[in-house]
Amino acid sequence: MGSDVTEEDQEVPPTTDRVVILGLGNILQRDDGVGVRALEWLQGDPRFSQMAEFVDGGTASFTLLGAVETATSLIVLDAVVLDGEPGAVHVFKGSEMDRLLARPQAGSVHEVSLSEVLDMARLRECLPPRRALIGVQPEGVAWGTMLSGPVQAALPHVAAAVGQVLKEWRDEQA
Repeated sequence: MGSDVTEEDQEVPPTTDRVVILGLGNILQRDDGVGVRALEWLQGDPRFSQMAEFVDGGTASFTLLGAVETATSLIVLDAVVLDGEPGAVHVFKGSEMDRLLARPQAGSVHEVSLSEVLDMARLRECLPPRRALIGVQPEGVAWGTMLSGPVQAALPHVAAAVGQVLKEWRDEQA
């Protein structure tokens, strides 16, 4: 399985920021639900459970705007189609995330796309200063509640990527 991050057993640094980890996806459409399943994985990890607010965004709507606007650090977990190997984990931070979400093929099957929520926060001058999207390449999006094998196997890599992003943000503040 390809991955931009390594699965290291690393210590997640404490932070005084309001960290919001937002899981997106439809858990009834197999790998599209990876963001929500990754969120559940992180909630069970004691390294993260005390330092972040976990938000199950499901298929998204403008009800997420409050959580997004009040975050100083936002990490979004979602399926991202990049024509890579199923289960590959990719990290997009700041303007790189914005460019990914602005691409024409980034159309969302969700009720309201993440880019629309972020655009609304931007218009209201409440866009989180630190934001990242951790995307997992899906194998398939069809009716079903189970993640494919490669995407299920990517969950520890997603956790490692979240830890790495939080560490980088902490180091930038030091």
